[in-house]
Amino acid sequence: QVQVVESGGGLVQAGGSLRLSCAASGNIRSIDTMGWYRQAPGKQREWVATIDSRGTTNYADSVKGRFTISRDNAKNTVYLQMNSLKPEDTAVYYCKAAVITTPSYKYVEVWGQGTLVTVSS
Repeated sequence: QVQVVESGGGLVQAGGSLRLSCAASGNIRSIDTMGWYRQAPGKQREWVATIDSRGTTNYADSVKGRFTISRDNAKNTVYLQMNSLKPEDTAVYYCKAAVITTPSYKYVEVWGQGTLVTVSS
């Protein structure tokens, strides 16, 4: 079994910064892509950023230039550094990890429970 746990959310003023963390644990052989998604009140969940095992990153246009995704493979952890935050960034932020499990070599996508980010104007 694999678990993913996010942390680092909170309340911040517009223009401020937050750093989210997401740690995967359990029966992990390797992790392929890790990503961040968010869901604002009354809206559908949307993709924010992803990073693959080689460190290749992709960002949604709405966060490009303000957010930075990174990972520490030794710790099975992905980070999201969020700068120049705007009220429209307010959402629950979810982490997803694409994992190859051990010992079964099964491919699974695991979501965390989410962490709330609130940006005040």
